[in-house]
Amino acid sequence: MTPLEAALLDAREQDAPLRLLTFDREAVEGLDFSETEWGQAVFRGCQFTACDFSKAAFYDCVLDACQFTACRFAASYWKNSRLNSCKADGADLRRSRFKGCTLHETLLRYANLTGSVWEKCTVTSCNLTEAAFSEARIQKTVFEKVALTGAELFRTSLKGMDLSSCTLDRISLSETCAELRGAKIDASQAAVVARILGIEVLL
Repeated sequence: MTPLEAALLDAREQDAPLRLLTFDREAVEGLDFSETEWGQAVFRGCQFTACDFSKAAFYDCVLDACQFTACRFAASYWKNSRLNSCKADGADLRRSRFKGCTLHETLLRYANLTGSVWEKCTVTSCNLTEAAFSEARIQKTVFEKVALTGAELFRTSLKGMDLSSCTLDRISLSETCAELRGAKIDASQAAVVARILGIEVLL
């Protein structure tokens, strides 16, 4: 039994949160972390496969260079946590809530972020290519150098956001592109939006 499995088992038996724990280079598969609460936990270089984190809560946690394969995080809650150089392609993050979090160089390609909430977060150099990001609420959040190529942004208001350093090719929007109303984009991105609207741009 790995230290992570032992900690999870103990938390289940005691019905207690997992706090002030550090895990290095652990690899686990098929574990049920649903509804667990983590406080000031640190994960370094860990690998999770087919694990269920549904409704789990992360407070002041650090995840560094971790990999999540076929994992579920539906309705999870993240506060003041940091994900650095993590990989969670295809993760189920529906209805998850992020508050005061930092995501850096993290891969969320093809992830399902439908109905997620982002408050006062900073997302830098992350890859959300073809992620489902529809009906999300984004407030006071910074996106810098984020790849949104092919992302589905239907009914997700980007008002007030500076997207000028982000990649917006082939994004999916409503017919009126209302999602981009009030957002800041650069001239080259304006041409991309024009193509989405069916407008031919002559250069």
